[in-house]
Amino acid sequence: MTEFKKQWDMEMAMAVLANKDVDGETWSEAVEWLLLYGPPHIQEILSQASAMATNEHFPGLTPSGYGPDGNPLYDVQALAQALNISPEEALQQLREKEKKQETRHLFSADDSQKIQ
Repeated sequence: MTEFKKQWDMEMAMAVLANKDVDGETWSEAVEWLLLYGPPHIQEILSQASAMATNEHFPGLTPSGYGPDGNPLYDVQALAQALNISPEEALQQLREKEKKQETRHLFSADDSQKIQ
């Protein structure tokens, strides 16, 4: 079990989401934990909210494909541009998330379904 997974449980993560005074970093970690380890109905709600927020705040950022789990995948160059960071920094941040969460965030073209 990853250290990230051990840091939270369902009750803690949901309490953070309900707390209006929690800092953004803690709130983000709770959401990440729920997206990875929460029950499917919570994952679905958060995925829909994430898609809505992405569309609202990054209207030009569209998925370039979908991963094996059906989640949208974004081109690293486009993601970096939307976040106003370098592609190298975007890759570094994604690699750090992969290591911390022991999950996969980077996919090759062979591992994804392209949007036609």
